[in-house]
Amino acid sequence: MEQYKRYFTRQKEYKLTTTTNSLWPFYQGWDNYQQHLLQAIRPLTDEQLNLRVAPQQRTVHEITAHIVGARAGWFHLHLGEGDATMEDLSHWDDEDAPIRSTKELLHGLEATWAMIEDCLKRWNPASLNDNYIRTRDGEHRPITRQWIIWHVLEHDLNHGGELFLTLGTHGHWVPDL
Repeated sequence: MEQYKRYFTRQKEYKLTTTTNSLWPFYQGWDNYQQHLLQAIRPLTDEQLNLRVAPQQRTVHEITAHIVGARAGWFHLHLGEGDATMEDLSHWDDEDAPIRSTKELLHGLEATWAMIEDCLKRWNPASLNDNYIRTRDGEHRPITRQWIIWHVLEHDLNHGGELFLTLGTHGHWVPDL
């Protein structure tokens, strides 16, 4: 127990000694996760995108398209970021959306990540409290920029885990997180 006490005591001694005008330092690591997603998808054939862990679960394609769609939806449709291509990407996980190729999925992950990274480098800590209205099922609810960023990050982690589980179950490479 004493070793943990020393660890936490030492941690308290470190203070943020610089100020930042960017959110990027607070979200570093997300970029590494993005690379893991790309590494997992890149070697797959279009046929392998149909893998799933069980009949009622999503395919690799559906999981990846869902990650792309959520990123574009939250950052473009709710926050107004990105260009017109984000509008199309935000619908990749719609029920009637076409099946995308490995190349297209990689492009979707790269394009949405470039938008997110650009935002995190431009936005400052004070902007985390900026308010937006989320309308869902006719209900209007205020949300903050911080909530949206966290929601997209947790969404990436959740569905990335689903993707890695699916690929690992079928013997494909997955990152050692």
